[in-house]
Amino acid sequence: MENFWLQFGNWFFIVFHSGLIVFNLFGWIFRKTRKLHFFTLALTLFSWLVLGIWNGFGYCFLTDWHYDILRNLGKTNLPNSYISFLVETFSGWRPDAQLVEILTLVFTLLALVFSLWVNFKRKGLK
Repeated sequence: MENFWLQFGNWFFIVFHSGLIVFNLFGWIFRKTRKLHFFTLALTLFSWLVLGIWNGFGYCFLTDWHYDILRNLGKTNLPNSYISFLVETFSGWRPDAQLVEILTLVFTLLALVFSLWVNFKRKGLK
């Protein structure tokens, strides 16, 4: 029964965490989700930067929790990046860690700029 819950947790995190990543990238586009997007992106950056002070820059508590489950399932040699984990899980190929980190940061900062624009700057221009 424990293995069932570990497998359930694994798939829960794959779906939830992947969905959150997609939402963090594109949630700013839709008027109804802009405030929630800004909040989830701020929470993500808080994890990366503030919690990262103690756990290393880019620390994500969701990745940490998911990796605990995966280790309990016997998985080893997990990449530092959750994006790398997803790519490897679904394609079998592990991308270059530095490239993934750079692209993750660039796309997250772009999403932040767009989110700030649609949530704050545009209102002052009307």
